Amino acid sequence: MSDKKRIVLAYSGGLDTSVAIPYLKDRTGKDVVAVSLDVGQGGERLETIKQRALACGAVESYVVDARNEFAEEYCMLALQANAMYEGVYPLVSAISRPLITKHLVHAAHQFGADTIAHGCTGKGNDQVRFEVSIMSIDPTLKAISPIRDLGLMRDVEIAYAKEHKLPIEQTEKSPYSIDQNVWGRAIETGYLEDPWNAPTKDVYSYTDDPAFPPVEDEVTITFNKGIPVKIDGKDVTPLQAIEEMNRRAGAQGIGRIDLIEDRLVGIKSRELYEAPGAIALITAHEELENCCLEREQHRIKRDIDKRWGELVYDAQWYSPAVKSLTAFIKDTQEYVSGQIRMSLHGGRAVVTGRRSDSSLYDYSLATYETGDSFDQKASNGFIEIYGLPSKVAAARDVKFGNAVEVPQGDVK
Repeated sequence: MSDKKRIVLAYSGGLDTSVAIPYLKDRTGKDVVAVSLDVGQGGERLETIKQRALACGAVESYVVDARNEFAEEYCMLALQANAMYEGVYPLVSAISRPLITKHLVHAAHQFGADTIAHGCTGKGNDQVRFEVSIMSIDPTLKAISPIRDLGLMRDVEIAYAKEHKLPIEQTEKSPYSIDQNVWGRAIETGYLEDPWNAPTKDVYSYTDDPAFPPVEDEVTITFNKGIPVKIDGKDVTPLQAIEEMNRRAGAQGIGRIDLIEDRLVGIKSRELYEAPGAIALITAHEELENCCLEREQHRIKRDIDKRWGELVYDAQWYSPAVKSLTAFIKDTQEYVSGQIRMSLHGGRAVVTGRRSDSSLYDYSLATYETGDSFDQKASNGFIEIYGLPSKVAAARDVKFGNAVEVPQGDVK
């Protein structure tokens, strides 16, 4: 290996990052190592992408099938946290960036690089996620973006590719910016930048039209400590669970999201998402938690879940704060085991049954029929003690003439 430090490039195989390989070499004088991960985005095989990177001038090409790693260590944690940024977005892109970054840093160490390059612009969240993750893992590494820092715009890319005869097919550019993985699909820009414009049919890929659904699909998901382990009685890995629910919930048009999102960089952006499996699994998991978490634990976890999702969205996956919140979330999952039955139909995932050996739901306490074990007489003392602060405060209000006004006169 040469003593000269190299650049590791997050490589997708498309025009932007293919041109970036020789462009970075020309502008910096450093050799480029291309790094590509499969996180369930579909498309070309990793071997095809690897050979293209080498043909474009990369000195090394590092490829990883990270689908299981992504599902088990990232998607499942997001599921246990019921992670939904601004109440609706299941962090499709936000949870993949820390995984990609981990492998970029690994490649930098393995191949002698001091710089990591990514293809993000200066307006998005992902530039922050990549670079904060890099400095959180190895603060000695530098980060650059050819598009943001070196002026590599699309017209420059096309001209550069032609001039250098790069082995890239010039296909018609999609009007949208799309990022996808097994947890979901994000669509933005183009026609969608006007928030008045309704999404057109060509936007969607993971979901069918919910207005014309097939017959209702009933599914039973078995969880063990917050992780799906069976679907309709069949053993599944986390990756298989997501893929199966993507297929079945997607066929019913479940998981379409359209929102004006508050980006980390301070601007509002119109974003569309498709996350059929994520939405169905989170819906089931939340309902199982309703059965299995103690009341105060559950109240606190709802707040923690919200904060965890915001911090992960905001590029803090490797932060001390997220590490601590994750420890709490994982502890809450000790008894989140059991089965959830759901109806999937016409864009909706509806829970119709719950069953758990570790549930805190007690039929003998909940029933109003014969067999009721709840001591209703105990409520008298409970109400007296619980209401005592309000009773004392009300007496003070009466004393000082600030009592609640009650309507006067006869009742008609």
